[in-house]
Amino acid sequence: MSLIDTLTNPGFIASAMTAVAVAATVVTIGLPLLERNEMRERMKAVALERERIRARERERLSAQGKSGAKPVLRSTPGAMARRIVEQFNLRQWLSSDTATEKLMRAGLRGPKAETAFLVARLAAPLGLMAVVGLYLLANSKLALPFAGKAALMIGAAYLGIKLPEIYLANLTAKRQASMRRAFPDALDLLLICVESGMSIEHAFRKVATEIGSSSVPLAEELALTTAELSYLPERRQAYENLARRTDLDSVKSVSTVLIQAERYGTPLGQALRVLAQESRDQRMTAAEKKAAALPPKLTVPMIVFFMPALFIVILTPALIQIFKWR
Repeated sequence: MSLIDTLTNPGFIASAMTAVAVAATVVTIGLPLLERNEMRERMKAVALERERIRARERERLSAQGKSGAKPVLRSTPGAMARRIVEQFNLRQWLSSDTATEKLMRAGLRGPKAETAFLVARLAAPLGLMAVVGLYLLANSKLALPFAGKAALMIGAAYLGIKLPEIYLANLTAKRQASMRRAFPDALDLLLICVESGMSIEHAFRKVATEIGSSSVPLAEELALTTAELSYLPERRQAYENLARRTDLDSVKSVSTVLIQAERYGTPLGQALRVLAQESRDQRMTAAEKKAAALPPKLTVPMIVFFMPALFIVILTPALIQIFKWR
């Protein structure tokens, strides 16, 4: 009885509520201080890794210089891959005029990536043909005429030739989707930097640093554009290279505005403001389009999964009552 009296005592209840409020306040204030900033830690780890890579590359280049070898800054393909490409003359038979641009749009640059692409276009059809041939030999009882087996082999070879291109197309689509989502924010940052008095090189460098948490491909392309603005003889070429590497309409519009501002001296802030608003509107339109396409996509799953369960819930009590009456 004394426990009940204690629990119902107004003074005890007020003290307990005060203790709970104080504990909640302490937890609310203390938890943000104890939370780990994962983005800051990741950026710090990336910076440390970049410094380690730079130190390692400096040591490698200095060692090459001391040994008398010519230091090489760009990544070079392996000796075996290069030998295969040169021996079979793959650049003439398997390369295309747009292969280099496709590799750049996929984020693969340098002779190493091009050599790997050519070797993959040679190895993929041979590998698929070998797999199909082994399958046909293992299933010798398979009732297929010679024309059918030949068609399977030709289809495997054609698929093997197209597989690297399909991989590049998927990789390019992912990079473009990432850049398309983050580009309106990058354009707003670029507008703020330009209107604050920064030069276009410093503005690109600042935006590339800040936008990395939202889109690594876009930060990479902007950083590469910053480097090109530093050493190319004409800025126009750097802007055109950015538009060609990204292959996005919004980036092409910004490149055109930057080229016109560089050539005619037109004010850059107003044009960037208009383009930023258009980019935000396009992103909102794309989101609304996806939202509008959601109900038709949900129709079939609702009919298949929800309607039977709904009928069971509604009709089961009635069926139970009917069977009881009988």
